Amino acid sequence: MLEIDNLHLHYGGIAALKGVTLRIDSGEIVGLVGPNGAGKSSLLAAITGLRRPSAGAISFQGRSLIGKTPEQIVRMGIALVPEGRHIFRTLTVGENLRLGSTIRRDRAAVKRDLEDLLALFPALKRRYRALGGHLSGGEQQQLAIARAMMCKPLLLLLDEPSLGLAPVVVELVLETVDSLRRSGLSVLLVEQMALSTVRLADRSYVFRTGSVVLAGTRADLVNNSEVAKAYLGI
Repeated sequence: MLEIDNLHLHYGGIAALKGVTLRIDSGEIVGLVGPNGAGKSSLLAAITGLRRPSAGAISFQGRSLIGKTPEQIVRMGIALVPEGRHIFRTLTVGENLRLGSTIRRDRAAVKRDLEDLLALFPALKRRYRALGGHLSGGEQQQLAIARAMMCKPLLLLLDEPSLGLAPVVVELVLETVDSLRRSGLSVLLVEQMALSTVRLADRSYVFRTGSVVLAGTRADLVNNSEVAKAYLGI
């Protein structure tokens, strides 16, 4: 579904990505883990058209994303849930969700999708008329995910969804991601919580200073004691 080949990205003279190569297949969760400053958010910026790579290729379903605008990339089927959620705090839950569907013209399907998402996120259904700024951190994260889902993506990019959340709420968010995968959605999950991410994802990539230093399946990474100790902290 998504292929990245030998991708480089610079901020002035600073190299943020150094020859990154990875792929995401249809219907799988791929984890991207590593410390702050490793290049994870820079990769998302390149995928979504917020930053133009210095070299390399990004293709989605066989079509290049290089040079496409963020709006064009959303219309192609990629949605981003940014770090920090960035919901509209002065709008209601319902208004935030409807904003997620602005690129769509299939109004009847939008209404059905909204009903399906409210069934998936009962907390949002209960607080449908509440202002976004009055939600808890966990509810805001659910709203950010649901808003992205309203544009009917094929690939969902999640940037640090656990940030600032209590452990029990993080578990709920990860369960939600797993349920989206079961519905057929492909997910790129970018996280600092390495072990939880690797255990959830079908495959994961470990980033260090702008490069992929390790990649493998859940079993490859968790069951190798040397790898687990060196890169996952266990």
